[in-house]
Amino acid sequence: MLILFCKDLKLKFTIKKSFLGRYKNYLFSKLIMRIFFLGICGTAMGNAAFLLQSMGHVVAGADQSIYPPMSDLLYRSNIQVYDGYDIDHIKNFKPDKVVVGNVITRGNPIIEWLLQSRSCVYCSLPELLAQQVLFNRFNIIVSGTHGKTTTSAMAAFLLKMLGKDPGYLIGGVPRDLSSGAALGISHSPFVIEGDEYDSAFFDKRSKFIHYLPSILIINNLEFDHGDIFRDLQDIQRSFSHLLRIVPQNGYVLVNGDDANIEALLPISWTTIFKVGLGNECDLRIVDFEENSYGSSFKLIWKGQPWANVQLQLSGIFNARNAAMAALSTALALHPHDPKQLKLESLINFQGVKRRQEVLFKNEHIIVLEDFAHHPTALKETLISLRNRYKEFKINACFEPRSNTACRTFHQETFRDAFKFADRSFIGPVYRFNHYSPNDRLDTERIANELRQIGFLAKAYDKNETLLKDLEVIIYNSPSEKNLVCFFSNGSFDGIIDKFVASNVV
Repeated sequence: MLILFCKDLKLKFTIKKSFLGRYKNYLFSKLIMRIFFLGICGTAMGNAAFLLQSMGHVVAGADQSIYPPMSDLLYRSNIQVYDGYDIDHIKNFKPDKVVVGNVITRGNPIIEWLLQSRSCVYCSLPELLAQQVLFNRFNIIVSGTHGKTTTSAMAAFLLKMLGKDPGYLIGGVPRDLSSGAALGISHSPFVIEGDEYDSAFFDKRSKFIHYLPSILIINNLEFDHGDIFRDLQDIQRSFSHLLRIVPQNGYVLVNGDDANIEALLPISWTTIFKVGLGNECDLRIVDFEENSYGSSFKLIWKGQPWANVQLQLSGIFNARNAAMAALSTALALHPHDPKQLKLESLINFQGVKRRQEVLFKNEHIIVLEDFAHHPTALKETLISLRNRYKEFKINACFEPRSNTACRTFHQETFRDAFKFADRSFIGPVYRFNHYSPNDRLDTERIANELRQIGFLAKAYDKNETLLKDLEVIIYNSPSEKNLVCFFSNGSFDGIIDKFVASNVV
């Protein structure tokens, strides 16, 4: 016999070892624990902390700096957030488990103390989610290089509008949901982004390997995360591992127009549906149009009309995001006839903050912020903006900030993306000195090459200088209609808020 104690509830009960061996993950997922998050202000970590607290666990965490939007959510939820990684923080909290974010590295004081003292169990965030949240749930996993956050939010939104009380964990701030995370009810689907990035410094597998998919979406597949993967084939290998854990009674939804995904197929152990523009796709997107109000298109399921869809969002990529969200939701609720799912509510979906988010708008100027940091995402967004706002000059302001964008992997493709803007303002590489000259994105070269073929482009050493030039150009062209889009997956040194607050706007 084995005796288990739960120190917060002061309960004691006995169970047979054979029972424990079979169901230990399930049992431990039900015990109330004290959980400490390292790197708690990250979007996924903060939302997960909120989710675990809603399950009844006692939650706290630490981060190097306390910053919104996650800090706001954590404070509102009365989750203790410590500034910095002082060992006393974790000693005073006395956790049962420590969750290690993938930004935490060796040399972190708390990590070194944990490894030496072995005072409590530590795990990665994906491992915690698998044990505590995803076990025994019907999980919709949204993966791919682009569109994970929007597609996840859209699927959760559809389920919620249908009254299904879904669970979800969104890697952003949805505009249509009360928060980025909810437990939902146990017999409703759980929607979560399947990130291909690594799980923790001690677990270099992609996060999504832990996520127990019932339905798997692969939106697209390109080279990214150059600090983790060697090349495209390395990323494809990780996705092939993910495909192997989809159960026989599950589904895989893939972008039928993406040759990089096609290279992973066919597979024999589960059902695959292709989504896209091509005639061979099971779910086709046809008659796509976009304007200043959004976009519209039709969905054709296995040759039969399904729905006329209207979105406030634009871009063919968002049409595909919506199609993926619709089909995954339909298969979860109506697997024998997906067309039963009504999609009228999609017109009310407002999207996710920092995804083509309009910060200011009048008849002369529109200011947007977008999270895009990969050249394909920049290109597709700029094409969409040009289609929607034909009377406006498109001003693209870009901060190279991600580990891939800061390096030379996409030197030429970044240049080609900016060809769809009227003016390009390219900020300095984030943490410039962390990269050798031969490995660092050459922003001056991009600007020079654009100018040589007739485009207006400039690279900057400081974001403040970029802001001043942008303000002067907009101020000196009062008769022009200008759209300014700031592309960054970080802060852009605060110049976005400064521009919105300026006299120019």
